Amino acid sequence: MVGKFMHMHTLNLDFSASLTTFREDCFSCMPNLRSLSLCETKITNMWTTSAALAKLPLLDELRFQNCIHCSDSNSPTVLSGNEGQCSGRIALGIHMDLPSPGDEVFPHLELNMDDEDMNDYDIGQDVRSQNEDSSDNSEVDFSGHDHEFGLTELLSEIPLAWVELADLQNEISSGTLDMQDEYPFCTESVNLTTPTPTATKKYISRHPSLICYEKNYREYMIASLPNLKLLDNLPIGKIDREIANDIFTRHFERLPYNRLDKESLVTILQKREIRANLSSRKKFSTLSRKSQHFYSRSLSAAKMGSCAWPELHPLPMRGSVVRDERRNFRPRQFEYHPSDSSLMVFGTLDGEVVVMNHESENIVSYIPSLGAMNSVLGLCWLKKYPSKLIAGSDNGSLRLYDIQHMPTTSRGVYSSCGSVNFDEFDQLTSVHVNSSDELFVASGYSKNVALYDISSGRRLQVFADMHRAHINVVKFANHSPSLFATSSFDRDVKMWDIRQKPTQPCYTASSTRGNVMVCFSPDDHYLLVSAVDNEVKQLLAVDGRLHMDFGIASTGSSQNYTRSYYMSGRDYVISGSCDEHVVRICCANTGRRLKDVSLQGKGAGASMFVQSLRGDPFRDFNMSVLAAYVRPSSNSEILKINLVASSEHDKSHSHKQKSHSITGMGG
Repeated sequence: MVGKFMHMHTLNLDFSASLTTFREDCFSCMPNLRSLSLCETKITNMWTTSAALAKLPLLDELRFQNCIHCSDSNSPTVLSGNEGQCSGRIALGIHMDLPSPGDEVFPHLELNMDDEDMNDYDIGQDVRSQNEDSSDNSEVDFSGHDHEFGLTELLSEIPLAWVELADLQNEISSGTLDMQDEYPFCTESVNLTTPTPTATKKYISRHPSLICYEKNYREYMIASLPNLKLLDNLPIGKIDREIANDIFTRHFERLPYNRLDKESLVTILQKREIRANLSSRKKFSTLSRKSQHFYSRSLSAAKMGSCAWPELHPLPMRGSVVRDERRNFRPRQFEYHPSDSSLMVFGTLDGEVVVMNHESENIVSYIPSLGAMNSVLGLCWLKKYPSKLIAGSDNGSLRLYDIQHMPTTSRGVYSSCGSVNFDEFDQLTSVHVNSSDELFVASGYSKNVALYDISSGRRLQVFADMHRAHINVVKFANHSPSLFATSSFDRDVKMWDIRQKPTQPCYTASSTRGNVMVCFSPDDHYLLVSAVDNEVKQLLAVDGRLHMDFGIASTGSSQNYTRSYYMSGRDYVISGSCDEHVVRICCANTGRRLKDVSLQGKGAGASMFVQSLRGDPFRDFNMSVLAAYVRPSSNSEILKINLVASSEHDKSHSHKQKSHSITGMGG
């Protein structure tokens, strides 16, 4: 948006189908805005949305959906803002908590507000949207609808489970079904003399934006915008705000490590220096122990508190080829180096293995496929021998490489000195080395796991029929060289000990859907298990008991392969799925959601979907994501995400992002 709109107090952006997100400064030109309507848009991220709206100090009326009041005569009437605030009756209504629709149903676009003609404040244009080459080939075409189309039309393209849950045009949703267990005082009967939570009453929702389907959406917005008086035509009373704040506290973190208030970096550093001076004069052993991580965590919380829009930076996927030509690599898997904070290795769909300095963005070593490999799905560094790594491809090839013998460009001559070929493992999806660098295991599209000896290059044993379906991922423990875990689409996760003949697992834990992957926490206290469609759980590694269910909403898609890893040690969990363009960040200790990061660019078809992700082992609140595209002609990208740096710091690296259908192979 260009210009100044100092006197604008009302803005209507209903039916802006290409509006998916807000820029950090998008409302700076209209500081006196009081009423904003955003019905039937594709805005989904509650964190960036609330951060943008919080910069409007006078905003007291906000709509992402129109709530229709249901009177005793069952004749619905639209509840306007004035009615909600000024009439003598209490407005009846509730937000219906439904699972978020999958991105295969709704393509995500972004409205470039700088390019829009804002002379007319009421923007309700017809926008054609189409999801190209999605995993289920479903499409939504808005071209044939005028401004009156609603959720019924959208639901025609949604899977059956969605239609059963969300026939909002014909059914009345009752809030008491959801709220009575948590708040016994909420009842069907309405006492007009006693304030009653708006969320316990009835309404019909019309023209909801996608953000309305996020879990605890209403409570999150009320708790995040304390000056708001009306949300979705429903007045916000004192009890509503108390309930919203309570739900927010139980399900969300405002800042990392549950810090309640934002602090400036200067204040934190001053406190640290004062504590250090006191500790040097007196023996404050208890204080010293407490402050070992306290100030670093406080600094992280302060930085993240000022960075609602984290920095996203794509690594360059280009390399030199013969005759000085340049081409793009097509990454399929990647891993951080365990001891060198600057290095990362990635394998490609063409069987190449590339080691990159991701700080300087220079290629350190390169090896071509040599005609022996297809897509590289398994990568694992050795810890005691930091120049060596194991790479496995989907055609079964397994090889140990020494990057000291790998050329820096694809024009260099690769020397096979230091490399080891292992017996093939057909249809491989995963490899992992144990903590002593003596053994590694491989799994794939079979029920078997193979055990290899690294020093001799021999396959020691094949453990047969360890699961009832194929084993997608196998992982050794980080500190126990004989323990490894397997995850399978038979819904089971199993712990094994190679000191015992692995005919029986140490224990078995089950998910409700097929397991995509499993990994150990850095200290081996927990197992993080990710099953299809956002079923993410943390188990006690000692016996497999459930420690934490992160409660991420499912989409209803059986092809929504979910992967999760630890970040910032074992403090936080990052999770992403191949049908969604968002990375979710949850506290591993409480399960509370800290933030969602949307992988979203500019222009039509600009969303990216998560194919793989890893937390940076050396930098707190940093991660990398392998993001895939829908269009087959587009290559995947590895995005570095820094949650404690603002996107404003790296505008020069802005890029267009698109989307890709992907499969459930590997971790």
